[in-house]
Amino acid sequence: MQVPKHRITVFTGVSGSGKSSLAFGTIAAEAQRLVAESYPLFVRNRLPQYGHAEAERIDGLMFITVVDQRPFTGNARSTVGTASDISPLLRMLFSRIGVPNAGYSPAYSFNDPSGMCQRCEGLGTVDDIDLDALLDRSRSLNEGAIRFPTFAPDTYRWKRMVHSGLVDPDLPLSELPAKDLDTLLYAEDLALTNPDMDYPKSSRFDGVIPRLRDSYLRRTPSRLTDDERTGLRQVVTRKTCPECGGARLNAAARTSRIDGRSIVDWSAMPVAELRAVADSIDDPRVTPLLDAIRERLGAISEVGLGYLSLDRQSTTLSGGEAQRVKLVRHLGSALSDVCYVFDEPSVGLHPHDVHRVLALLSRLRDAHNTVIVVEHHPAVITAADHVIDLGPGAGAAGGYVQFTGTPEELATTGTATGQMLGEPVRINTAPRPAAGTVTIEHATAHNLHDLTVDIPLGVLTAVSGVAGSGKSTLIATELPRQHPQFTVIGQEPLRGGIRSTPATVLGVADPIRQAFATANRMPPSWFSANARGACPACKGKGVIVTDLAFLDDVSTLCEACGGTRFNQAALAATLRGRTIAEVLAMTAPAAAELLGNTAATRLRWLDDVGLSYLPIGQSTDTLSGGERQRLLLAKHLADTADPGEVRIVLDEPTAGLHGADVDRLLTLFDRLVDAGATIIAIEHNQRVIAHADHVIDIGPKAGDQGGTLVYHGQPTGLLSSDASLTGRHLRQTMRGHA
Repeated sequence: MQVPKHRITVFTGVSGSGKSSLAFGTIAAEAQRLVAESYPLFVRNRLPQYGHAEAERIDGLMFITVVDQRPFTGNARSTVGTASDISPLLRMLFSRIGVPNAGYSPAYSFNDPSGMCQRCEGLGTVDDIDLDALLDRSRSLNEGAIRFPTFAPDTYRWKRMVHSGLVDPDLPLSELPAKDLDTLLYAEDLALTNPDMDYPKSSRFDGVIPRLRDSYLRRTPSRLTDDERTGLRQVVTRKTCPECGGARLNAAARTSRIDGRSIVDWSAMPVAELRAVADSIDDPRVTPLLDAIRERLGAISEVGLGYLSLDRQSTTLSGGEAQRVKLVRHLGSALSDVCYVFDEPSVGLHPHDVHRVLALLSRLRDAHNTVIVVEHHPAVITAADHVIDLGPGAGAAGGYVQFTGTPEELATTGTATGQMLGEPVRINTAPRPAAGTVTIEHATAHNLHDLTVDIPLGVLTAVSGVAGSGKSTLIATELPRQHPQFTVIGQEPLRGGIRSTPATVLGVADPIRQAFATANRMPPSWFSANARGACPACKGKGVIVTDLAFLDDVSTLCEACGGTRFNQAALAATLRGRTIAEVLAMTAPAAAELLGNTAATRLRWLDDVGLSYLPIGQSTDTLSGGERQRLLLAKHLADTADPGEVRIVLDEPTAGLHGADVDRLLTLFDRLVDAGATIIAIEHNQRVIAHADHVIDIGPKAGDQGGTLVYHGQPTGLLSSDASLTGRHLRQTMRGHA
């Protein structure tokens, strides 16, 4: 197989066919390994470690840049402006021509002490402890007066309090002297004068409030227990900083202006509007700066993100939005002969905006770069210079090169992708009648313009509109707020981190462990990578994670267990000839056949939602947003006894799905709806919109130009809606197949 240089090559094929493994796990990983070997050993030890690619020969590799959909790992201090490198340019601009001048560029940064608001430390919000929620003043310390799990009786923190000698642990808090209670709550680094014998000799005392603030508010703990999460929700209040009003900056930075607008005003504008403001500035002192700012703002608009503001927290972006922000950082680079590898850059984009990404990919190619794209979107495939189609199936049934050539040649083949390109989108002319309605009334959140809309029950509803039009705000936020019977299934990272797997999410891990325990007469904990069965080297993670502080963590496969997570004693036990690691490496259909019990019933839902290719023991940290969402859908359906009770909202459930897999998912939706379920899909996919019983189109555009009801009715009526961009592209799609 050959990948042409200085061309756009699309890797396509059904979900799980091996596209990402080839593009990222083989080509990109081998190129990055070879680049890393060119550095001195001291540097190499601090870089990600890649093994040799499992290939007989790979040559012609070049410097490679991976632009994937991993969400930004930044915290509350990371914004669209900082992630796209536009904020530093704005700070320099205001430091040059802002009046009155606040100082050098750090004086305009909420991440620098010279510019941040001192009250909120540049976060824009302040968290504090609600004493009324934290304290039960009718109880004593011995009775559990501090209502937080780490201060409960018999805990380490509780023992520090009762042995401190500061208060009588048997007296209710309401009877304690005010001064003593204040010391118990607020003391910091206090040298105790009369502690009990059980109090550590060399320790000093910190009160309840400083402990909570240091442990939970001033930093984000890497791991929280369920009790801690519940406790924090009950005792912590968060509000906009009263000092800066959420602007994050101090008064000097906030009052410095250019043409009447502060850097806060610039950062709060949608990028599409901010570009016009930047165009209106004409000052020869900062011409190069303005040119750079305009170029970056234009690139953000070009990738369909003009509705975002620079102060938007980067961790709130979807995977597709994050990838397009990363793309902006590479445009205009002076480097050439670079290989860029993209992971479905069309995800989250309305058909109206896909051409924007295609234009930017073409710009990278025309700058003498090589562009590799893993994609399912027909428009991206047909715009490629070269296509490599993998298949024929997923998992063990995939991994073969089915076709290489031009998109036109692919459309004439019998592969799943060729059939998808040649198959027309069929409009639903006989939609199912609604079994009733619920109403969202007077929705005004974000950009919604006092929107009232009826939501039909007992049917499949597609909610469409350009990215940023207000679809998710209306359906994923307002609908469940006004009607809590609806469950929203999104694409957020799953709890449990690297230790979470499809088996644990579906609730089949315990039955599997019990089956091994019974067969081998051993405690179930031996078959848990989080308990006695864990590999001692990696502690059951399967990888060794190196924390690089401000950079992304580096994960290296554990050599002791080979990535299986288990120790040798656990791996010596078998169930029907299989070790626990081998069972967890199975796909759902294979594991269901082996287990043949209630676990198998739950596992079959993975097959139904299109995840039959996933190993049930794969870390959920490695799943895409779409895969995580379909895994949660499988869990929700497995937990619901009566399909007629299903009321779910899915935000882009086809993300990462091949057209053939979309059809399979629609078959599942039909089965559920026919059994009485209500399914609402927030979607851009033309197949889903055309197949739906009801369509709600929001728009007409993004940001302030969206948030209104453009169309509401059967999909056939959408075709004749002149105001709907969705209807316009649906007509074009159907006309293209006529």
